Amino acid sequence: MPAMSHLYFRTAIVLLIVGISLGIHMSISGNHAFVGAHAHINLLGWVTSALFGTYLALNPAKAQGLLPRVQYGIYIVGVIVMGASLYLLLGGNTSVEPIVAVSSLVTFAGVLLFAVMMFMPSRR
Repeated sequence: MPAMSHLYFRTAIVLLIVGISLGIHMSISGNHAFVGAHAHINLLGWVTSALFGTYLALNPAKAQGLLPRVQYGIYIVGVIVMGASLYLLLGGNTSVEPIVAVSSLVTFAGVLLFAVMMFMPSRR
């Protein structure tokens, strides 16, 4: 399995732990104000990262080179910053709204780069 697949799976499991921890915190406290952050961390962090890792494991030639590393860095930084800033925003800190917006665009850029990787011809 390519190193990029392992990296995506390792990142995915860490983000799943964060997402589940946030869900447990909401359940214990009875305060579900952070459900949006919980959902984004689980869907973009756990599910999408695991799917990216699976795709790269099934297409190891596409996991090679600079583009997959750049794509991973952009996507994961976007997801982590968006999840953290969305948590703060939903907690009442409206000053982080621009950070949520920019990190959403960074995450989207990471998705677009993954699409480029998918549509590029495989290296031999």
